[in-house]
Amino acid sequence: MRDTAAAVAANRFGFGAREGELATIASDPRGWLTAQLKNTPAAVATAGLQDSASILARVQELRRARRGGQASSEEQLAAFKKIGELYRPIYVSEATARLRAGVDSEQPFIERLTHFWANHFAVSVDKAVVLGLAGSLEREAIRPHVCGSFRDMLLAVEQHPAMLLYLDNAGSVGPNSLAARLARLRRGKAPLGINENLAREILELHTLGVDGGYTQRDVTTFAQVISGWSIGGGLGRLSGGEPGHFMFRPALHEPGAKVVLGRRYSEDGMAQGEAVLRDLAASPATARHIAVKLARHFVADEPPPDVIERLTRAYLHSNGDLPHVYRALIDSPEPWAHPLAKYKTPTDYLISTYRALNVPVIEGHGALAALEQLGQRTFAPGSPAGWPDRSADWDGSAALLRRIEWADALAQRLGSQHDAQDLAPQLLGATLSDATRTALAHAATAPQALTLLLSAPEFLRR
Repeated sequence: MRDTAAAVAANRFGFGAREGELATIASDPRGWLTAQLKNTPAAVATAGLQDSASILARVQELRRARRGGQASSEEQLAAFKKIGELYRPIYVSEATARLRAGVDSEQPFIERLTHFWANHFAVSVDKAVVLGLAGSLEREAIRPHVCGSFRDMLLAVEQHPAMLLYLDNAGSVGPNSLAARLARLRRGKAPLGINENLAREILELHTLGVDGGYTQRDVTTFAQVISGWSIGGGLGRLSGGEPGHFMFRPALHEPGAKVVLGRRYSEDGMAQGEAVLRDLAASPATARHIAVKLARHFVADEPPPDVIERLTRAYLHSNGDLPHVYRALIDSPEPWAHPLAKYKTPTDYLISTYRALNVPVIEGHGALAALEQLGQRTFAPGSPAGWPDRSADWDGSAALLRRIEWADALAQRLGSQHDAQDLAPQLLGATLSDATRTALAHAATAPQALTLLLSAPEFLRR
């Protein structure tokens, strides 16, 4: 039983066991996880990485050159291309650093939680403006708060430039704001109006959940509350302020007291929106929404009601203190009762393979291309809902074939560096099946045995 628990701790709560690691974990699997919560989450190696403000400041300079009244069409096109040239290597560096952090981490539970929250607050590089910023959102707004309070993480995320740009709030203008009234006086019509994207996704995805009891009126009013939440250093009405940094623009903000979810919020500028976010973080609906998602990720696709209730209570009793919630999850019997209940996503699969075989993450497109081949391009979930977290979304026959082909190519490259028969129990513990043992014993070559191990049902699941 202890050996099974060690495998669950390493493979479900973490990103997969390393050679010899299960023997260390087996003495106290729950303690191994809990101890990680006492440490400050390790920072991603930042060599060559830039903060979001610096990236955006440079982009804003290029956009000014592209839109400048004296610039020729050729000069504007050149400036536009330079934005892409700036963003693409940033994306590669960020995605590589993220992957390396998962492979090399001595706190794999914390790394998995970081990925969980980044998916909860998803942005997608399918929207070009996010290409150079998705990594900085995770590093600057999520990672520092993984072992803090949900409230603080929520505030940091919703004020981060990546989220404001992804969900189009940076230019959102209240219909009765100073900017709108001046525009009507000068041109007879208002500029672009209110944008509800960020408000809707905060309520539906980030806090209360789709069944959280809010209405369309709440969405519209909340959008007015956070109008003026913007970024400094832009063009036109978005000029001024410190380039690339979050900035509250009073001229864009819809004035007046507002009622959201039955609660009245007096006019208080930026603080009005922060007050709504704090109340959303404290809501029982938010507690349950987060409990369901954590339970689905760490227990089962359809998590038992008991563990959901336990996590909900832990959240509410601790005022959203996340380590308190994580400890309630670790102490629950459900995650340990059914090993291999979750199917690995491509990212899980690649990281666990690299950890198992001690494969280094090399700078460049290699590992990132593998993730694209396997169907999960880094920072590209395609929508604010993030990547799905149920087995049915990942375990199709075509997806399995891609994993086998990738595993075989890797095994052929590694040759006879690893003895799969010796390695298998060190990676899978008591979850290693007799069928897999037999298959490994009958493999014709070392690479074939390694391919069989990486394609085994118990390695594909966590």
